Amino acid sequence: MNPQLLLVLGLLLLAVVLFVRNRPRMDAVALLMLAALPLSGVLEVHEVLAGFAEPAVVLIATMFVVGEALVRTGIAYRLGEWLMRRAGNSEVRLLVLLMLCVAGLGSMMSSTGVVAIFIPVVLSIAARLDLAPSRLMMPLAFAGLISGMLTLVATPPNLVVHGELLRAGQPGFGFFAFTPIGLAILVLGIGYMLLTRRWLASARSREAAGEPRLTLADLVDSYRLAGRERRLCLRHDSPLAGQALDGLQLRKQHGINVIAIERRRTLGRELLAANADSELRGGDILLVDLASPAIGLLGAYRELGLEPLGLKQSYYADHARELGLVEVALPPGSRLPGKTIQELGFRSRYRLNVVGLRRGSRALEGVLVDEKLRPGDTLLVAGKWKDIHRLQGLSRDFLVLSLPAEIDEVAPAQSQAPYALLSLAVMVGLMVSGAVPNVLAALIGCLLLGAFRCIDLDSAYRAIHWPSLLLIVGMLPFAVALQKTGGIDLAVQGLLAVLGEAGPRAILAILFAVTALVGLFISNTATAVLMAPVAIACAQALGASPAPFAMTVALAASAAFMTPISSPVNTLVLGPGQYRFADFVRIGVPFTLLVLATCVLLVPWLFPF
Repeated sequence: MNPQLLLVLGLLLLAVVLFVRNRPRMDAVALLMLAALPLSGVLEVHEVLAGFAEPAVVLIATMFVVGEALVRTGIAYRLGEWLMRRAGNSEVRLLVLLMLCVAGLGSMMSSTGVVAIFIPVVLSIAARLDLAPSRLMMPLAFAGLISGMLTLVATPPNLVVHGELLRAGQPGFGFFAFTPIGLAILVLGIGYMLLTRRWLASARSREAAGEPRLTLADLVDSYRLAGRERRLCLRHDSPLAGQALDGLQLRKQHGINVIAIERRRTLGRELLAANADSELRGGDILLVDLASPAIGLLGAYRELGLEPLGLKQSYYADHARELGLVEVALPPGSRLPGKTIQELGFRSRYRLNVVGLRRGSRALEGVLVDEKLRPGDTLLVAGKWKDIHRLQGLSRDFLVLSLPAEIDEVAPAQSQAPYALLSLAVMVGLMVSGAVPNVLAALIGCLLLGAFRCIDLDSAYRAIHWPSLLLIVGMLPFAVALQKTGGIDLAVQGLLAVLGEAGPRAILAILFAVTALVGLFISNTATAVLMAPVAIACAQALGASPAPFAMTVALAASAAFMTPISSPVNTLVLGPGQYRFADFVRIGVPFTLLVLATCVLLVPWLFPF
């Protein structure tokens, strides 16, 4: 070994040790390596910084933006709701469906992009089911990696190995050549995750979760709204039809406070805020808060032309992404004490409705419009989330308290959801067809999302997880350094010396193990480039078919389960799952050994020597 190679291996070993200790942070270690490699004289500055222009890095950044756009348009949460509906309260069913969905999508598009899209979905599901995100994040990453074993176009290493076979005069692989083995590994992965998920709910995840946040259900219970909520259909012959709410005085005369209006549109129903100038129409469904549950028994419904409709749960729960609740406190020095709720004019001034009043520890009931406020009172107001956001900081006379947890699931660009799906379809179509490189397809998708106002630039910049990108950029130069110093050639020569006496299945096992180990330090695509010629040369030396050897290298290149830096997919879930380096080693190494055994058994059966 030459001195420069020893220096590179020393730096690589130091980086791995620091990653395992998790001190300092992984992205800080990556920055240290970016500085150390040019200072060592092994690489030039431009070679070290070339990772910032690496297509994979740009692709990952764009996938963060795509994922955020799907959140802002509500698509991610709808997908989460579908998973939750199918899974019910069963964590087992949820994990199975999640891994199947991710693997299926990842077999046709970038697994990194799929995982980035599903991260906010999984976080939302974990919060709703009160699960530690760590129980779902690693299964999400493993499913993304396994998706690369399902089709020819699922991951670049498959195409690299396929191209090497063609250059060697072999027929190459078909589109679904990987599928039987990939499906077997997917079933194995689902079973493995069902067994090991109990070890993923670490104490760090529970500490990170902190105290449970206030929810809409908490506010409904605290102010005793549940018994007062009603859905009322406005008949076409109702005397209220065609009139504005401001002139009807429904609250004062009938104790009926209209919170929101469901109005039929061509493509379904739209939820409208109930403002002072809102005009009622026949067929509208009014979401109302009653001063007393007995109001409907007094003939008011009949008199006003209203028909009660069923209400299975709180309408705040049904419309949680559009309709919200927030507490407003009267701080010392407020000019509002002494005024009645009617005089506050919340509906006309702020487009919000006062639905509750807490005095001390007691929530007042009955008609509140004429109730005079006192210092220390807390109001509960209801309305559209965008109006609640606007309320913050508007007045020195009241203080908006902490927002409910549902604010995280608000979709500010929900009306743009069809355009987001169109943009996503264009991106996926370009990736599957191969008409343009994946990174260009992702950039086109992001530009379309911006043009359709599914996401703005500020949100796009905030969506990118910069520590993950720095980690990847910091490790990429090691591949160049190992090539320049002869480390790769030395490893290949040693491998060929070891393989000389081994039988075909033993050679497959060694090829898989070496490919997986090399993939810990360099990208899986670079690993496939290096190992595919070695595999084919081994087959030719044995007088055997190159197909099983090449297939083993391709599968091993995707088996990056052992560390959080062995694949961008793992790096993506590192933060949301609150994992440490050792967590991936503890779960990933045994699974990699299981995948190795599966490949040694199945590959020669499907691709005979």
